[in-house]
Amino acid sequence: MIKRVTKKTSGAARVMLPRERSDYSAIVDRPPLRLPSGARIVFWSIVNLEVWDIAAPMARQVLAPPTGVTHLPDVPNWSWHEYGMRVGVWRFFDLFKREKIRPTLAINARVVEDYRRVAEEAKRDGWEFMGHSYQQGPIHKEPNQKAMIARSLDLLEKFCGRRPVGWLGPGLTETLETPDLLTAAGIKYIGDWVYDDEPTTIRTKNGPLVTLPYTMELNDIPMMAVQHHEGEYLFKRATDQFDRLYAESEKRAKILALAIHPYLSGQPHRIKYLEAIYEYTRKFEGVVFWTGEEILDWYLKSRAAG
Repeated sequence: MIKRVTKKTSGAARVMLPRERSDYSAIVDRPPLRLPSGARIVFWSIVNLEVWDIAAPMARQVLAPPTGVTHLPDVPNWSWHEYGMRVGVWRFFDLFKREKIRPTLAINARVVEDYRRVAEEAKRDGWEFMGHSYQQGPIHKEPNQKAMIARSLDLLEKFCGRRPVGWLGPGLTETLETPDLLTAAGIKYIGDWVYDDEPTTIRTKNGPLVTLPYTMELNDIPMMAVQHHEGEYLFKRATDQFDRLYAESEKRAKILALAIHPYLSGQPHRIKYLEAIYEYTRKFEGVVFWTGEEILDWYLKSRAAG
């Protein structure tokens, strides 16, 4: 028998476990969601921009350290990430301008300080800014998570002129109290709970929080940096996923999420496969390309109407 674990925070408040925040729900038991104007499937594009602090271990490595021992500073792996911000991300800007798509930008708030030129371009192109911590690193290592969330959202609000409504934990990390801290800071949706094809609502101390179907399966980090697939595999997996969801979307609305990073999918030998995904999905009727905030608004209106 597994003993139920609870956590005490300051003030001795009890923190909910994930199962207490969200009741189990089989998708076949729910009324089907419908998209407006005959649309069938939402393509949600998420670009992830991060800051890797040279004084800390890198978030991930493309080059294993000699003898298996990481030494700091880790210049080769830091430089690999830096290529994405100097070069790779500009391939993303060209792609989304050409496709007339506004992606959601999961952005470390420190990007607006360290890579302001990049942040300004995203703002100019109308990308949706989504909170993604202050700098890249697991939430569990934050000495004051509440202060980090406030600092991140305040900085993005000052830069964008409006406060982000979405949040993605770095590496999708959360502690048990994260949902409560996020809603207290004004966050309306998160991408960390990758447990469904549809938006859901979870409980927090400050009211409901919507989960959007972000992805670890159509994400270039697991595919390229962890599983070490060739670049063309991104196209194969994305189109296989799209084909199945599109077929199912005849009966209920579907959401396809694609998560990309400029130091991976922005590389010269990979970018054509990313471009091909959008060329492929453009051929189908009833496909809409929305931001996370647009998905959130549609979902809340659908719930209210139902």
